[in-house]
Amino acid sequence: MITGSAAEYREALPEGGRLMGLDVGTKTIGVAFCDSGWTIATAAELLPRGKFAADLKRLKALGAAQRAVGVVVGLPLNLDGSESPRTQSTRAFARNLAALGLPILLWDERWSTQAVTRTLIDADASRARRAELVDKMAAAYILQGAIDALAGGHPSF
Repeated sequence: MITGSAAEYREALPEGGRLMGLDVGTKTIGVAFCDSGWTIATAAELLPRGKFAADLKRLKALGAAQRAVGVVVGLPLNLDGSESPRTQSTRAFARNLAALGLPILLWDERWSTQAVTRTLIDADASRARRAELVDKMAAAYILQGAIDALAGGHPSF
């Protein structure tokens, strides 16, 4: 199941359980996980993108190791909420992720990279360090927004 609705996604999940958050870029995939009580998301890994079969295998192994019960994928919408070719590419990636057999939530990620970059700049992280951290931290930012909505029972925005 793939949905953009937090309420629909919530219904497809067991009570609690870890979720895996993904920030899918053209060159990397940022990965984050939350605790089983859906209180805090933590950046986990930055995977270089390769052939989808290899990406799927790595994501499946990470999800299994963390006992993930669902996946949250950041959906890169334009600032006005419209879709772009990158949005369509992410939707296709999510459709292919259905092979994991886990419910998938597409979550608006419009401000994730900017928010994380600003935080890293405020922390005086070097440009190289920001490049190393931004995608996996963006995955945690996306996942945190989703679990806040899920735990509070709020509908998606």
